[in-house]
Amino acid sequence: MAITTNEKLANVKNHLGDGKVRVMIMGLGSVGNYLLSFLLGNDDERIEIIVAGRNRAKMQQDVNIAQVAALIRKKCRTNVIVADGVDLEDPSSIASCLSEYQPDIIVNTSRVYAGLKYGSISWANVRAYGIWTPLSVRYIRNIMIAVREAQSKAVVINTSYSDATIPWLKSAGEAYPDFGSGNLNHIIPRIKLAAAQLAGIDDFWNIEVDLATAHFHDVVISKEGQAEGVEQLLRIAYGGKVLDLPQDDVFSKCSISMPTDQKRNMMNASSNFDIIQCIVDALDFGEKRKFFSPGAFGEIGGYPIIVDGSANEPVAFIDESVFELEAMRSKNRQSIALDGVEDVKDGCLVYTDFLIEKAQKAFGVTLPKTVHYDEIDEVASFIVKNIIEPALAK
Repeated sequence: MAITTNEKLANVKNHLGDGKVRVMIMGLGSVGNYLLSFLLGNDDERIEIIVAGRNRAKMQQDVNIAQVAALIRKKCRTNVIVADGVDLEDPSSIASCLSEYQPDIIVNTSRVYAGLKYGSISWANVRAYGIWTPLSVRYIRNIMIAVREAQSKAVVINTSYSDATIPWLKSAGEAYPDFGSGNLNHIIPRIKLAAAQLAGIDDFWNIEVDLATAHFHDVVISKEGQAEGVEQLLRIAYGGKVLDLPQDDVFSKCSISMPTDQKRNMMNASSNFDIIQCIVDALDFGEKRKFFSPGAFGEIGGYPIIVDGSANEPVAFIDESVFELEAMRSKNRQSIALDGVEDVKDGCLVYTDFLIEKAQKAFGVTLPKTVHYDEIDEVASFIVKNIIEPALAK
């Protein structure tokens, strides 16, 4: 029987009481290195970090520089363990690592095609990110197979396109991550900054934002400052009062200049850091903490999440205090359809006809209408060979 998220949180709480929580970073690339640096800089003795990936020697070098840099800043009370080489293509290799180190929280920051922002290819050509879902799901699928094999009680946080990948695993009856991190987390701070400008508020950090939407709108609002004519489930408040700000005005100020290289991954790492910090603090201090998560509990799209550590048994749930759950689900499906994902059901990813047509015109390839769970590797390889590699060769 699958271990529930609440049971996993209880496990974290017990280990906090015993002394330390183990956080495992799977894949020490750009996102993983930023996350490592943020965790070390937090000076948190409650946490022990384990890094896991293919190249142990390279990971050790990255850990060395992160630890020394943190100590120069007079931080770094967090112990780091470098695991032996772990092959993310092999669930049994991952399971062995999990069994040996027994993490309480696992963060998947790995990517099948490392060093490439998939959106740099898809946005200009098909204006949708959902095309990459079979690629995004591969490593987290392997990690979750390993989690089940090792009978791990770890809370799992996924970084890559969780809006669709986590629901896909759930719909297939497989083990799936508890939470996702990513673009929904990136748009919330932009909205705070935009609202502060419009309302003349200096302490922008005290602005409260509630939002439920999927990846497409996180991206289009950030990139273009508009919501494609779709009214968003958005509430902005300050000092307990709702700010009456037109959405179009807010979104127009959300399009702020950003780098397009790996420095952007500072935001992805910050999203993971926020979720870890909310979980640990909620359970340690017996309080409620709120964060925003795509794919949480296997739901399509992104939602506000509460972790409540105030009771004897900790719980996590979608916050319905501002928006009704069905309204959030409907808005998320509307958003992810614009990202090229018509549905996720019965172990299948269903592409929209519009995306299939656009991909044919842009890349000269014919995507299948439906991708079954068992076809993930085949379709992911097809995407790499027929879309990514030709695009990079130009």
